[in-house]
Amino acid sequence: MMYVGRIAAVGMTKTSQLVSMYRVSSRSFPNRQTKVIGQAIAIVPREDFETDIYKNPYIAYNCLRVGEAYAVTGNGTHVDPIFEKLNSGMRMRDAVVSVLFGMDYEHDQLATPRIVAIVHKEARRCTLGIVRPDALLVQELVVKEGEAYYVATYEHNSPSESYRDDRFDVATTEEACDYILGKGVFANFERPISAACAIEAEKGFLVGHKDVSEGAE
Repeated sequence: MMYVGRIAAVGMTKTSQLVSMYRVSSRSFPNRQTKVIGQAIAIVPREDFETDIYKNPYIAYNCLRVGEAYAVTGNGTHVDPIFEKLNSGMRMRDAVVSVLFGMDYEHDQLATPRIVAIVHKEARRCTLGIVRPDALLVQELVVKEGEAYYVATYEHNSPSESYRDDRFDVATTEEACDYILGKGVFANFERPISAACAIEAEKGFLVGHKDVSEGAE
């Protein structure tokens, strides 16, 4: 098993539906959960651990935003401005580069990278991005049926053909959450906590979330 921290991923089901996924894995702040807040899915501290945000202000954020054309997942407050730029008509690459460059990596004790995964329903394309202390990397992808690509905050921390799963097989948001939490290539990564996923629907996207200790919601 390997610890790679947070994971953002894009994929396509075997019935050609685009998927954007996010997983929290954490050693320092494991007492977190997913919660629907307005039109977003957020990562927040569990009950009785609310004061953790005073120890690290980066641990609570919207991790998933969806619209008619886009689904965006990521590990921080950059998710919202990237989504808003996409909705304004900006290209995926330009939205990711402008926001990640402007916000930079998280200036916590671990210099945590910011990661993002986007699927574009109309263009049938996906984008993965990361900003680390030493690099800003963005890659646009054409994902095939039964494939998923991912980027993580540590170790597997660059968009790459090497970080790919060719056994990706889900049909619902619940299955997508289960998959990134512990199936396929993601079964090799330890300390899963929560997941949030969006799957392309006839109109917009369906969304779901799951916390490891409490089951699907």
